[in-house]
Amino acid sequence: MTRKNACKRCKLLYDGEECPHCKASQPVANWKGRISILDQKNSDIARKIGADAEGEYAIKVT
Repeated sequence: MTRKNACKRCKLLYDGEECPHCKASQPVANWKGRISILDQKNSDIARKIGADAEGEYAIKVT
């Protein structure tokens, strides 16, 4: 299984070279932890991390 890239700007996990959410082209392969946001509108964690879309997010991006 290939490790996904994380966006340095929004921390979204994705495959490829460009973030599908914010269109940033700075993929980072060095990240730790994973949060899955299923219902962004009703999630306290999504509000806390600033996630404005559903998906998988990295906890720490270095």
